[in-house]
Amino acid sequence: MTTHYPDDLPVIETTKVKQCPVCDCESFHSFAKGQDYELETCANIWEFVQCAQCTHVWLNPRPSVATLNTIYPPHYYSYDFETKVHPIALKAKAILDKLKFKSFFKHLKQTPKTYADVGCGSGRFLKLMHHMGLKKQDIYGLELTQSVVDELNNLGFNGINSRVEEVKEIEPESLDLVTMFHVIEHVEDPRAVVAKINQWLSKDGCLVLETPNFDSVDAKLFKNQFWGGYHIPRHWHVFSVDTLVKLLEDNGFDIVAIKYQPGHSFWLYSFHHLFKYKLNMPRVAKWFDPIGSLLFLVLFTGLDKLRAPFMKTSSVLAVARKKA
Repeated sequence: MTTHYPDDLPVIETTKVKQCPVCDCESFHSFAKGQDYELETCANIWEFVQCAQCTHVWLNPRPSVATLNTIYPPHYYSYDFETKVHPIALKAKAILDKLKFKSFFKHLKQTPKTYADVGCGSGRFLKLMHHMGLKKQDIYGLELTQSVVDELNNLGFNGINSRVEEVKEIEPESLDLVTMFHVIEHVEDPRAVVAKINQWLSKDGCLVLETPNFDSVDAKLFKNQFWGGYHIPRHWHVFSVDTLVKLLEDNGFDIVAIKYQPGHSFWLYSFHHLFKYKLNMPRVAKWFDPIGSLLFLVLFTGLDKLRAPFMKTSSVLAVARKKA
């Protein structure tokens, strides 16, 4: 392990996961170890394990539910994403978001009239769908921070403060499209989440899900400890295309398309962690912080955009349609 990680942080409570969350296999082996290199919330050394049967990777043990306020502190970046990121990067992100939506819209059988985004943050995808013609009353956003939900409701959207499994505000077969961008890796039970979303979807309704992909160049280069896609200890699952497809097909979906997306932040965090915690070069590490590094953000985004059509990147997007 590293020698340049703070030694005065608390050790938090954990929960063991005795079987694979995707296939229930009880046989697994060590895959990677690391600490909370992004936020330094705790002293724990965390371990990812890999299923011997389906190859899914998950954090074991993982933080207990009682510690969520510790590992998701008030300054967690997704709570105020738009105020922390460079304005130029925000504009570029908005363009990429529109291109992303256009790329998967062509796989939908129908133009969505109702929509929900799970883990919607400040609601940028809700706003995008509204600008594309949906009425605010037909747009739902799920988020676990009440102040964020209140703001969404003030804007006229249907903000819901709830985990997917516990949502009561969305009727069965009432949604045409649900998106989850980098959320499924955070949840306790991915099968329960995907199955519940399947119940929400109308005939031919689609779930579009994006998540880190451990079967990529940067994931393999930094596999043992520093890969940014681990987002330790907030990512409880790490998928490959194979395990993601299995999760979806086993829970009521047909795969329509698989698309590789830029994994620029994972490249940047990987180098950030290496320079700061392994090489003890914090000044160099700052150049690779995705929140403030515009130069390398542009470079790695461009690299992955060029690679994505013919190579696996560290972010994969699946378009899945509800089975007939």
